Order: sequence, then structure tokens, then C-alpha cells
Amino acid sequence: MFYREAGQFRTSYAQDSQIFPLRQDRIGIAIILIAAVLLPFVANAYWLSAILIPWLVLSLVALGQNILMGYAGQLSLGSAGFMAVGAFACYNLILRVEGIPFVVAVALSGVCAALVGIVFGLPSLRIRGLYLAVATLASQFFIVWALDKFPWFKNYDPAGVITAQPIIMFGHNFASPREKYWVVLAIVAVLALLAKNMARGSVGRGWMAVRDMDVAAEAMGLSLLRTKLQAFAISSFYCGVGGALFAFAYLQTVEPSAFTIELSFRILFMVIIGGLGTIMGSFLGAGFILLMPIFLNVFFHGVFGQSVDAGVISAVEQVIFGVMIITFLIYEPLGLARVWQLTKERLRLWPFKH
Repeated sequence: MFYREAGQFRTSYAQDSQIFPLRQDRIGIAIILIAAVLLPFVANAYWLSAILIPWLVLSLVALGQNILMGYAGQLSLGSAGFMAVGAFACYNLILRVEGIPFVVAVALSGVCAALVGIVFGLPSLRIRGLYLAVATLASQFFIVWALDKFPWFKNYDPAGVITAQPIIMFGHNFASPREKYWVVLAIVAVLALLAKNMARGSVGRGWMAVRDMDVAAEAMGLSLLRTKLQAFAISSFYCGVGGALFAFAYLQTVEPSAFTIELSFRILFMVIIGGLGTIMGSFLGAGFILLMPIFLNVFFHGVFGQSVDAGVISAVEQVIFGVMIITFLIYEPLGLARVWQLTKERLRLWPFKH
């Protein structure tokens, strides 16, 4: 009753190829965008700096990982390494190119990460599956090692922890959490829209053909070299942009130790829990991985207060969080995006039984 196509007729190819062909989807997206833009007026600095900004940034990185894993079917464990490339590229571009706008530096940081991703994507032409995961895992350790080994990347700073430069665009310093949130929101929204269009077009169909059966795709004339390296480049571009935003808008420092293998696994879990091969799943998975530990922390401290040691509560939180992930994957292996899809199907038929 609330989510039906009845009466909505598409009379042209342009209408039929819309990203959101249903009126309900368009209204829902418009409401979400308006709410996202106005949210800083009601959210405090803590919510903006510690929750909303990292959620948007990690959603963008998860989206890049989803392009590679969900759409192209190439398993990768080096997303945090490509984030580090983007963060340090952005730092050095702003440091060494006088007057460069922040958005331009972020875009060029993504290009640097894309070039590195192409290099480490070359093994995908010969190996796949777990072997490819191990090969991309090597990129994680190599990139962090290189950033630590060569002091030029850190501007010869012996401390190793570098304060990120201010975010300056159009002569204005975007210093407050509200302004940083708007910058991150705009970049993430544009890149998410581009990813949606790529997934729906010939580029996305090429990725999915390689994912489903690369031998058949090659036999039909699809270039595996171009398609796989293209997926690695675009995925790394998204990770590089996310890394720059992660360092400048969230951490406000640039250091290799922030981009560890643990972060790569967290991003992998975001994609799996959110749903492989879906744009929305990247945002849902990032929200689950980021917000659920915070919810458990608040819940246990509200229930037990100071009567239980904080270390015990932290350990119990991790155990419960792990059990929740395992349970969720058992009952819904296709992720949160599948839950939303089933919800829409039920809304189409409600109040009738299906």
C-alpha cells in the first residue's frame, strides 16, 4: 500500500533508466538529503566529530571496497593501505603546492591511490580468491613500511605524528565540526552518485561479468586486463579520497599507524555485513560496525555503572559484538541491504499476505 508502482507509468527511455524510478524512492532520498544537510543544526560537536564524520568517511571507503569485491569479485585486504596513500598524498600536495584547494588535493590524492592500486592489482590477472587476498595484503604492509621508511613523506618530521593542515577552500577555513561535516557530506554524496551510475552502466556490467565468470566474459570479448585494473583503480581512488578525509576531517593528524591491518578488516566486515554488490549496503555496514560498539558501551555502562571493572565490560562488549556479527551472517548472509530489499517487498504487498 505504501510502496507500490501502481499508477506510475514510464513512457520514455529516460524515465525508465532513472536511478530512482519510483516516486517513493525519490521522495525518500530527498528527505534523507535534506535531513543530512540540516542535521548539524541539531547535532552537537561530539556527534558530528566522533560519529557522523567517521561514518560518512568509512562508508565511502567501504563503497570503494564494495566496487572491487561486490561488483568485480576481486578479494582485497589492502584498503587501509590505499587510505594511507591518499592521506599522505593530500598532506604533501597541500604542503608543497602553494594555494591548492582542498578539494583538488583530495581528488589528486585519490588519483595517487588509484595508481598504486593498479600496481598491486596486477596479480589479479593471474591469481584469484584467497591467493589474491594475500597478494593485496602485502600492499598493506608495504605501503605502511614505505611511509615509515622514507622521511620525505612526513616532511622529515622526527616525531612521526603530523598535524593535518586546515581545510581551506574559497579562502575560507573550514575548521568547525559543522563545516567539516558539510565538506565530507558533499564529497561522499557526489562519489556515491558516481558509483551508482557506474554500477548501472556498461562499466558495472563488465565488472559483474568478470565476477560471475571471467573465462566466459573474456570469450565474449571483454578485456580482463582492462576490467580488473579498472576496478582496482576506481576502488583505490575511493579509498584514497576516504583516507584523505579520514586524516583531515576526523583524525586531524597524518600518521601511518592509523591505517593498520585492523582497519582493513573492519572495512571488509562493513562490506560483508552491509551487503556485497550494493551501494546502500556500504553505508548500512559502516553504520553497523561503527555504531553498534558505541551502543553496547552506553548500554553496559548504563546498566552496571561503576560496579563492574571497565576492562571486563569492554571484553564483554567485544564478545557480544562478535556473536551478533556471526548470528547475523548465519540468518542473513546477503547483508543489511537484503533486509531492506525484503522490507520493500513486504511494503508492496501489505496488508495482503505473500
